[in-house]
Amino acid sequence: MAIATDRMHIAVLGPGAIGGLLAGLMARGGDDVLVLARETASKAIADDGLTIESQLFGNFRARVRARSRLTGPVDACLVAVKSTQLKGAIERVPPDALDTAMLIPFLNGIDHVGFLRETFPLASVVAATIRVESARVGAGVIQQMSPFASVEIAATPANRDRVTRLADRWTAAGFDVRVRGDETTMLWEKLAFLAPLALMTTHRRASAGAVRTRWRSETLAVIEEVARVARAEGAAIDSERVVRLLDSVPETMQSSMQRDQAAGLPLEIDAIGGVVVRRATRAGIDVPVTRRLVDEIRGSPRST
Repeated sequence: MAIATDRMHIAVLGPGAIGGLLAGLMARGGDDVLVLARETASKAIADDGLTIESQLFGNFRARVRARSRLTGPVDACLVAVKSTQLKGAIERVPPDALDTAMLIPFLNGIDHVGFLRETFPLASVVAATIRVESARVGAGVIQQMSPFASVEIAATPANRDRVTRLADRWTAAGFDVRVRGDETTMLWEKLAFLAPLALMTTHRRASAGAVRTRWRSETLAVIEEVARVARAEGAAIDSERVVRLLDSVPETMQSSMQRDQAAGLPLEIDAIGGVVVRRATRAGIDVPVTRRLVDEIRGSPRST
């Protein structure tokens, strides 16, 4: 059974850029946090804790528990691995150990929600999105760079009380938090911003400031293509709002896919760009610019 006390019991699968930040902030706020990771990573974090370096949240070290597998009850499990790692990593969360706890994925893209609902009880999976620029710079060391950090989470009448309780914790930690009732629009709003940013910064190997100025027409074309696909899926997406958001982010901002490219790591091209192309095809929508970027990034030496 999920634990119901004033102090929340939280598991975090994947203590990287996003998971490590969330785990550190919730632990600092007094919650019992269990990090789930590979044996070497979990031992390092158990020994040394999590170090957060952030102008927004401050610099601090947080103590958390760490294991390689969930074995006991929690209120919620936050999933913060890369989409390329999800199928293997989720084995660290056996459905019987999760029981009735909420499983909240903070992954890029959309398809992961359906995948998790095929693996876990449908009602346990609660869709959420996060907007923040952060990076894992060492074992248990997270740098958060953006002047913003926001979380959105979709609630239903059945789980609204539990979702609101968790949202209050994130608000107290310093996040801008919004509880939503429209899961589809929430997920597409994130992707409508992320896909153009990630595809353009990765393809051009340039910052957000560069792609929105030097390659503005190409960037605007991707935004409009993604917005058309989103609207075909029932999401209320305003492409002009996406443009304003892109214009407001720091000039030096990089996408996580761009950083993965620079590090020679596997890219989330399928979750961020491939899903747009697939769903466009299904809806009979032409997305030539997005398709070209996806194909060319996939053909890059660092895309696998």
